[in-house]
Amino acid sequence: MNATIAAIIVSGVFIGGALLLARGGAQPAITASANNVSIIDGKQIIEITAKGGYLPVKSAAKAGIPTVLRVDTNGTFDCSSSVRIPNMQISKNLPAAGTTDIDLGNPKLGLLQGTCSMGMYPFEIDFRG
Repeated sequence: MNATIAAIIVSGVFIGGALLLARGGAQPAITASANNVSIIDGKQIIEITAKGGYLPVKSAAKAGIPTVLRVDTNGTFDCSSSVRIPNMQISKNLPAAGTTDIDLGNPKLGLLQGTCSMGMYPFEIDFRG
C-alpha cells in the first residue's frame, strides 16, 4: 500500500513538472510595461539581459529611428549566449559576461522576434508609431 501511494506521488510530481515545462517552465512573467527602452542622442537603446532566457521577454519601442539592441550577460553559458534575429539575418555570439550592442537600423512598424541559438528562449520587440 505504501509503495502504491509513493508511486502516485512521484507520478504526480513528474506530470506536474512536464506540464510546467510545456507551459514555458520557470519563464518570468511577461510585462508590457517593461522600462528597458531609452533614447540617447537620437538613438534608441533597447536593453535586455541574457541568462537562461531573455528579460524582458517583450519590449515596446518606437519605429523609424536608429535603434540598438543592447544585450547584457553575466555568467551566461547557456544557449541564450547566442542571439538570433532571423528576419534581419542577425546571428551574434555573446561573451559570457559583458555588454554587446546589436545595430537594428531604423526598424519599421511591426513585431521583431528573436531567439537563442536553439530556439528555446524567444523574445520580441513591438515597434510602434
